[in-house]
Amino acid sequence: MNTDQTMSQDQEIRLSILGMRCAGCIAAVETALQGVPGVNSVNVNFADHSAVVTGSAEPEHMKRALKQAGYDGAVMEGLEDPGEEEQQEEERYRDLMRKAAVAAALGVPLMLGAHLDWFPLMGTSAGTGFWTNVALLTLVVMFYSGGHFFASAIKLMRVRQANMDTLIALGTGSAWLYSSIVIDYSDQLPTLSSHAYFEASAIILAFINLGSALETRARGKTSAAIRALIGLQPRTARVVREGQDIDIPIEEVGLGEVLRVRPGEKIAVDGVLREGHSTVDESMLTGESLPVEKNVGANVAAGTINQNGSFLFTATRIGRDTALAQIIHSVRQAQSSKPELAKLADKISAIFVPVVVAISVFTFFIWLIFGPSPSLGYAFVTSMTVLVIACPCALGLATPISVMVAVGRAAQMGVLIRKGEALQTAGKLTCLILDKTGTVTVGKPTLSHVAAFEGYTDDQILQRAASLESGSEHPLAAAILTAAEEKQLKLDKVRKFHAVAGHGITGLIDKQPWLFGNAALMAENDIAIDAHADTMAELAGQGQTPMLLAVDKTLVGIVAVADPIKADSAKAVKQLKQLGVRVLMVTGDNEITAKAIAAQAGISELRAQVLPQDKALVVKELQGQGEKVGMVGDGINDAPALAQADVGFAIGTGTDVAIESADVVLLQGSLLKVPEAMGLSKLTVTNIKQNLLGAFFYNTIGIPVAAGLLYPVFGILLNPMIAGAAMAMSSVTVVSNANRLRWIKLNDEETPS
Repeated sequence: MNTDQTMSQDQEIRLSILGMRCAGCIAAVETALQGVPGVNSVNVNFADHSAVVTGSAEPEHMKRALKQAGYDGAVMEGLEDPGEEEQQEEERYRDLMRKAAVAAALGVPLMLGAHLDWFPLMGTSAGTGFWTNVALLTLVVMFYSGGHFFASAIKLMRVRQANMDTLIALGTGSAWLYSSIVIDYSDQLPTLSSHAYFEASAIILAFINLGSALETRARGKTSAAIRALIGLQPRTARVVREGQDIDIPIEEVGLGEVLRVRPGEKIAVDGVLREGHSTVDESMLTGESLPVEKNVGANVAAGTINQNGSFLFTATRIGRDTALAQIIHSVRQAQSSKPELAKLADKISAIFVPVVVAISVFTFFIWLIFGPSPSLGYAFVTSMTVLVIACPCALGLATPISVMVAVGRAAQMGVLIRKGEALQTAGKLTCLILDKTGTVTVGKPTLSHVAAFEGYTDDQILQRAASLESGSEHPLAAAILTAAEEKQLKLDKVRKFHAVAGHGITGLIDKQPWLFGNAALMAENDIAIDAHADTMAELAGQGQTPMLLAVDKTLVGIVAVADPIKADSAKAVKQLKQLGVRVLMVTGDNEITAKAIAAQAGISELRAQVLPQDKALVVKELQGQGEKVGMVGDGINDAPALAQADVGFAIGTGTDVAIESADVVLLQGSLLKVPEAMGLSKLTVTNIKQNLLGAFFYNTIGIPVAAGLLYPVFGILLNPMIAGAAMAMSSVTVVSNANRLRWIKLNDEETPS
C-alpha cells in the first residue's frame, strides 16, 4: 500500500469539497465520509467548503464516497492561497442574483396578470395555447433558476436527509406539475381548482435565490483570513552556506541552517538569534504594540518584521511547525470544529418535509377511496394543493429577512455583522474574553508621566529626552517625540550619540554627558536611583514604562510611556457585567502591566503571558465548562481564538486577519458596541421566532383546509386564489415584522436614522 496515499491512525487529512450549496449539505457530506471504513471523525467547514477527516482511510475511498453522494473531493496540501475559492464565492453570488432576476422577470408579470385577468381562461383554445407556452417557459426558468435546489434535494434524499431545498423542490415542482395538468384537464377538475400556479413557482424561486445570494455575501470572504496569514510568511529566505549568503525558496530551508535578516525584512522561519542585535515588530503575532528587543539567545518567529540592525539566527522550526503555520492551522481547525449553528428553519424543515409529504399521500388516498365523483380529480387536486400551500415562501424568508434588516441596523450602529449566525448566538453569550492591547487599550504608546528633579522643569526633562531620542530607533522614541512636538519644544543638537543595546542611549548636549534609559544603564554608570525607586515601582504597577534621565552622574528626571485604556472601556465592562456576562482579559503582555490595565477597566479576571496559539485553548477550556464564549481582539494572535469562540468580535482598527476571522467587526473600535450587538442579537432571535410562528400559522391553518378537512361538513374546498392570498399574506406579515428591527433603540444616546 502506498503510504503517501494513506492516512495512519489519528492522522488528519483536509479535503476540498465541490458541490456544497447550503448548510444542509454538511450532513450529507459527513454521512458520506463517515461511511468510509477507517474514518474516525469528520468536521465539515461550510465556510471554505472543506472537511477535516481523521483516521486511516485512503483518500481515494473518501473521494469515491463523496462522488456517490453527488460531491467532488480533492486532497488539500500545503499552505495554499484560497484566493481562487474567494473568487468562486463571488461568482456564486452573481450567479444566484442572475437566477433571482430571471425568475422574477417571469413571476411578477404572471402574478399581476392573474390578479388583473389579463390572460385567457383555462379550457378555451386560446387558453390552452397560451398556458402551454407559459408552462414551457416556466420549466426553462425552473431549470435555470431552480436546478440547484432540485439537485440538492436529490442528494439529500440519497442520504435520507431533508432541508429547505427539499421543500422548495417539492413545492415548486408540484405547483408546475399540477398547473401543467390543469391546462388539459381543467374540465375534469373541481371548478375552484382550475387555476395555474406557474407564477408561484417563479416567484418562490426568485425570493429563495435572492435570500441565498444575500447569505453568500453576508458570510463574507472567510478565506481572506487564511490568505492574510499566509501572506505574512516570505517566499524566500537568505541562508548562510559556506560563508556565502544565498537566497532560496522558503520550503528549502532546513533545520539548523543559519539565516541572515536585514533591517525591514520579514523573518522566514522560527529560530534562535546567534549573532547581532535588533528590535523586532511582533505585533502581527502577539498583538503587542511595542517592538521587542532581541539579543543573542532570543527566540524569533516567522512572519515578524525586523526593524533595525542585521542579525544571524539558527532555524529551529520550519514549514508547518513554525508558530505562524500553527496559527494558520488553529484558525482552520477552529472554523472546522465550530458547532454548526443550523438555521432554525432547516431544523423545522427536517421534520416538516416528511410530515407534509405524508399528509399529501394520505389525502390522496382518502379522497380516492371516499371522495365524490370524479374521485381521482378530487384526490389529485387536494394532494397537490397540500404541497403547494406548504411551499415555504414565508418560511424561506423568515430567517434571512430578519438577518438582513438587523445587519443594516447594526451598520447604522457602527457594527459590521459578517456572519448571520452571529445574530443568533451573540445574545446567548455568558462569557466574554477581551484582548488587552488595541481592545481594552488604545494600542498606541503615549507619554503618560514626566517627573523632574534637581531644579529642572517637566518641559526641560521632556525636551532633553526628546533631543536624545531624535537620533534613536528605540520603540518608545515616537511617543516621546510626539509629546515634545505637541508642546512645540525645540530640540537640542546631540553629539556623540550612542545606543546601548537593551539599556538606552547616551549623548552630549551642550558638552554635558546625558543618559536616558532603564535602571541597568544607570547602574552601569554609577548613578544612584534608590531615592526614586518607589515612584518607578508605582509607575510600573500602573502599566507604565518608566525611563530615567541623568546628567553629570545625577538622576534629574523620569519619563514614562504607556498604552492607556480607551475612554469607554470601563463603561463597557460595567454594562457587560450588568447583563450577567463573565468578563476576562487574556493577553500576551506581562502580569504587572496586565493587572494594572485590568484594574483600570474594572476587570477582575485575567490571564497574562498567554502565547498566541494558547488563546484558542482558553476559549475551548471555557466552552468545556459550559460557557457560551465571545472573544474580542484586534491582532493576528487573536485570530484562532476569534474563530474558535461562539462569536468573535474584531476591533475595526485591528489587523485584517483578526477582522476576517471574526463574526462581528466593531467599526469604531469601541467596546460599548459589544453589549449593543448582544442586545440586537436577542431582539433578532425573537423576531425570527415570531416570523417562523407567523409563517407556520398559515401552513398549519392552510394544510388541513387544502386537504379538504372542511369539505364533508361545509362543502369548502380550498380556493387557489385564497391559497395564493394566504401565501402572500404570510410573506407580508414576515417582512413587516422584520422591518420593526429598523426602529429599535439600543442606548440612550442613539437616535435611529
